[in-house]
Amino acid sequence: MTSNRSVCLFCGSRVGTGRKFEDAAAEFGTSVALEGWRLVYGAGGIGLMGIAARSAKAAGGTVFGVIPKHLLDIEVADSNLDTLIVTKTMHERKDTMFANSDAIAVLPGGAGTLDEFFEVLTWRQLGLHRKPIYVLNSGGYWTSLLELANSVIDAGFADEQLRDHFVVVDSVSTLIEGLRKNLA
Repeated sequence: MTSNRSVCLFCGSRVGTGRKFEDAAAEFGTSVALEGWRLVYGAGGIGLMGIAARSAKAAGGTVFGVIPKHLLDIEVADSNLDTLIVTKTMHERKDTMFANSDAIAVLPGGAGTLDEFFEVLTWRQLGLHRKPIYVLNSGGYWTSLLELANSVIDAGFADEQLRDHFVVVDSVSTLIEGLRKNLA
């Protein structure tokens, strides 16, 4: 199956403390490839992002990586990519990843993943795009993030529609099913 659709992945450059995170990243990468979608990600060969990219390639998928010059050594840019773009800044990295994708998937990660999520969420809230944003809440990892979003709404700093700008799912299969509906 081939498609001209691309899914942007934001996730950790570390694997975290639970095997469930690694398993979810591998399942996600494999599933994206099997759907015929291109995986767009941060080009690193480490952490969850490296697992997802290697899994996508192993399943016959196309992988598009974007990395800023200063992270080439730290995140060890994967050499097995179909496309590798090196940017000057982190912001250019996010912008390039976003511009080359049709949907966004957020898996567990740290401060960088939070930054990426909040930037595309803010753009969505401002009406700058309508791309679907999915958050994979593996093992309840993002539950506190969801509580924060509710707190922001309850305190009057965002409208209730903020909740409508992203979808939280608990499994990769549900995430892929949602993407399939949005990318048809």
